[in-house]
Amino acid sequence: MGFLSTVTQKQRHTSLFILIFFFMLSNYNVYVGFYLKPYMVFLSLFLLFHLSTFSFQKMYSFEIMLVLFYLFYSFTGAFSAYPLASIRIMAGIALLIGFFFIVKFFLKSCSNFAIQEAIGKAGLLFNTISLLLYAIGLKKIGFQAVEEMTVSYGVLFDRSYPRLVGLLQDPNLYVFYNSLFFAYFLTNMTNWRNKIGFALCMFTTVLTFSRGGILAMLIIILAYMVICNSSTRWRTMTTMGLIFIAAGYIAVFIMKINISGLLTGRITDFSNDGGSGRFELWGRAWEYFLAHPIIGIGADNFIEYNKVFYGESLYTHNTLLQILSESGLVGLCLYLLFLLFVLFHLTKRHVIKEHPYLLLCFLAFLMQIMSLSLIIHEVFILYLAILSVTLQRTENVHLKEKHMVADVQLTT
Repeated sequence: MGFLSTVTQKQRHTSLFILIFFFMLSNYNVYVGFYLKPYMVFLSLFLLFHLSTFSFQKMYSFEIMLVLFYLFYSFTGAFSAYPLASIRIMAGIALLIGFFFIVKFFLKSCSNFAIQEAIGKAGLLFNTISLLLYAIGLKKIGFQAVEEMTVSYGVLFDRSYPRLVGLLQDPNLYVFYNSLFFAYFLTNMTNWRNKIGFALCMFTTVLTFSRGGILAMLIIILAYMVICNSSTRWRTMTTMGLIFIAAGYIAVFIMKINISGLLTGRITDFSNDGGSGRFELWGRAWEYFLAHPIIGIGADNFIEYNKVFYGESLYTHNTLLQILSESGLVGLCLYLLFLLFVLFHLTKRHVIKEHPYLLLCFLAFLMQIMSLSLIIHEVFILYLAILSVTLQRTENVHLKEKHMVADVQLTT
């Protein structure tokens, strides 16, 4: 494979770890007509060195359906009232799909074990740095900011809540980024590194004070308790109990954070703030859908409509409702089919048994898209690339085993 064949296995694994970590650095970008992010630079350089050997990998049904959805979603922009907004998101979709195929080509040379090791190392680094930035921000400002929505290093003060943002800008998105690491550490607590990684993920998730994010993580913990065997279940529960005690001690006695009081306040606020204004936005999305039920108001036009009619530059904070309002019933059906195809592949017995973190991560994503607008997102694309390559390699291994069994039977 040209230059790729001259790269040692250790260098390839290090590059994979760097790539996954770069996906977590979307906050650090340069605007060049679009936001140029670290992972884009990395993948562009990789493609430059391997252009002569680049090839498209096998596509599964969910990948084909996702491309079809994006094509139709982009097509709705031709009928939109604000075509410039549609053109912007069409360019973003084209970029993201292009990088998706490059990531798949890159992952082709890495084993499933190497991919999981890179996820573990990147998750440990991401959460450690984020927690350090949070502590530095709290030390600099304290627990009371002068102005609302003040950001200090890794902390955001939102209605007097010191919410962790770490290397990102949004505490709700932090949980979404962290879902891959959370699910991996949860299902692989076989060594101290992964146990520490899970403890950090738990700690940072709670410190975001993201109601939807915390609920999603609790649900995937319960889901894992259901699908794992009894010995793993008891071992995981014991480890989590020790982690909760240690994390609580650090938060309350060392960092002096009133976790229970802050969490209780966030839950109480839910009945007063209408889900941070989400319910009102969801009602507007439903109105736009009723006015244009077949193909919607056009790609990425919700924010423009919201700005014109309500004077607010806000998204729907619900991916399914945004798709419904912007691309109508046709767009929503295509997207739901995509999700169903992903779920179909994830529920195959050998996938659940050998790679349960992929299923749990997808469940976390599903729950979070109900309160976030994520029609295009680089971490979701990274996850799909990992899923596709892992499925292909796992299927090849099982097919080879079947052939070996058949050969033995034939020889006998």
